[in-house]
Amino acid sequence: MKDYINIIGAYLKRNMLLIIYLLVSSCIFFSISFLYSLPLEPTVYSLVLTYIFAFIIGITDFFSFYKQHITLEKLKRNITIADFSFPIAKDLIEKDYQELIKIINESKIEILTNNEKVYRDMIDYYTAWAHQIKTPIAAIKLVLQAEQSKISSELLEQLFKVEQYVEMVLQYLRMENMSNDLLLKKYSLDHIVKQALRKYSLIFIRKKIKLNYKELNCHVLTDEKWLTFVIEQILSNALKYTNPGGQISIYMENNLPNTLVIEDTGIGIAKEDLPRVFEKGFTGYNGRLDKKSTGIGLYLCKRILDKLSHKIIIESEVGKGTKVKINFDTVDIAPD
Repeated sequence: MKDYINIIGAYLKRNMLLIIYLLVSSCIFFSISFLYSLPLEPTVYSLVLTYIFAFIIGITDFFSFYKQHITLEKLKRNITIADFSFPIAKDLIEKDYQELIKIINESKIEILTNNEKVYRDMIDYYTAWAHQIKTPIAAIKLVLQAEQSKISSELLEQLFKVEQYVEMVLQYLRMENMSNDLLLKKYSLDHIVKQALRKYSLIFIRKKIKLNYKELNCHVLTDEKWLTFVIEQILSNALKYTNPGGQISIYMENNLPNTLVIEDTGIGIAKEDLPRVFEKGFTGYNGRLDKKSTGIGLYLCKRILDKLSHKIIIESEVGKGTKVKINFDTVDIAPD
């Protein structure tokens, strides 16, 4: 009902000059009739006929106005960038507005097309770069592994971090078309976790961090490559923020079925930072302290797990450590 009142109000406002003209004309008509002492009955009768005719014209015009409004409302809800048609223009001004909108739309399409091309070229370039950089990284690794020295060990650790960053770039670039890259089936969670642990085994040894791990004995419906990347990122954070001599525990949550827990005894996350840890680019207190955090790792983890229909929860206390929980109960896979 409120919508109809608003439409009627808009119509009356649009035709306010005509309404004023009709009222002023009636006053003039009455004034002339009075001055010339014309009979009242024919004067009133003429005005009544005039108002009836104006009312019929107004009702007809209002329904045309209403129909045009409904057409434009549907157009607003269902409009696409390149394919839409306006209702028939009632006058030259409406036609001018429609032509102006079409010109703006064509310009918008051209800009979007150019931006899409530039974006695709950029994605192709950085994807090619990320793959090509792996070759010199592998060559440097072989050279360093051939030399058993403290310096080569240090360089290998730094080279490992470079590999991590390159892998993060690749996953970030692939994120847009992730749904096309999914292979969902039942995987052994132990197999996936052990892959990630093997990758970080040297960091565990170098920082003298204890690993508490027992067989998980759990199979989950997931994508092996993407879930492995997520667990690697969580382990990377746990190792980065856990001091030498600390420990990392990996186990299944007893109170919550199908939930993997990766717990560390690191520096923890400030309570005020917890709600924002999955935001893109957010580094929080730890990131400002470390000055090396990108704020991308957990953002990627959250996006990947959302698309895999998994849930991630982080619990933490400053000075005591952090628990990252991944729940594998499946629902409908999130669309792109």
